[in-house]
Amino acid sequence: MTIEARIRELGNRHRNLDDTIQQEMRRPTADATRLRGLKQQKLKLKEEIGQLESRMH
Repeated sequence: MTIEARIRELGNRHRNLDDTIQQEMRRPTADATRLRGLKQQKLKLKEEIGQLESRMH
């Protein structure tokens, strides 16, 4: 898999996590523990994307 393809894949996963986070936050009884975990996953993806992008330059 090329770096560009990996970045696209991670970007898609990042957007999906963002959608999931938004849905959870709209719930009247949002699960704080689940939100924290989702946000941590999203941050890890963002960091990995940043590392891959820096290799391309």
